[in-house]
Amino acid sequence: MLDMAGIAFYPRIYDLAHRFFEETWLEMCDIDYPTMINEMKLGFPVVDIKSQFHQPMVYGDVIEAKIWISRIGTKSCVWQYRFYNQNEDLLWSSEQVTVCVSMDTMESLEIPTSLRTGMEACNHE
Repeated sequence: MLDMAGIAFYPRIYDLAHRFFEETWLEMCDIDYPTMINEMKLGFPVVDIKSQFHQPMVYGDVIEAKIWISRIGTKSCVWQYRFYNQNEDLLWSSEQVTVCVSMDTMESLEIPTSLRTGMEACNHE
């Protein structure tokens, strides 16, 4: 996870964010991400991403992730990410737009009501 400078290699931070994103679905909508992808045939790929690195993540940091949805549209939503270390220092923030798609066709779809209710409840930090 660390590069030669002793800080987190930035692609690993995005990988970590995606892992938190996947885990969020179970708590938020009572469905795990593999079920959503494999059985419901729905996905939420990122179509736009903005990030800021506030401080380096270093060896020994314990990361606390805060994830919420700041806006839900008909077919897309905007996710907010904040990563803090054990000292509550903000290390990384990101805004990511995802679009609901059919996993069979990759065509955009309206966000199903069965997911929207849980997503709407996840609208705060």
